[in-house]
Amino acid sequence: MKTKMKRVCIYPKDVQMITGRSYRQSARLVQKIKKELNKADKAFLTIQDFCTYTGIEYKQFDHLIIG
Repeated sequence: MKTKMKRVCIYPKDVQMITGRSYRQSARLVQKIKKELNKADKAFLTIQDFCTYTGIEYKQFDHLIIG
C-alpha cells in the first residue's frame, strides 16, 4: 500500500485557492510573509509559516493541498 506524501511548501496558486485572491495578490502575500519571517527570496514558504502568519488552521484547508 502506497502512502501519499503531503507537501510541506505552499505556493501562490495554493494561496489563491485558499483565500480567493488573485494570483498576483497571492504572490505578494507570499513575498510579504517571507520578508517578515526574514527568509531569502529563493527560500520556500512552509504551510506552517503560512498558517502561523494568517491565523488559518491547517486542518481547514488540508484537503485542498494535494501532494
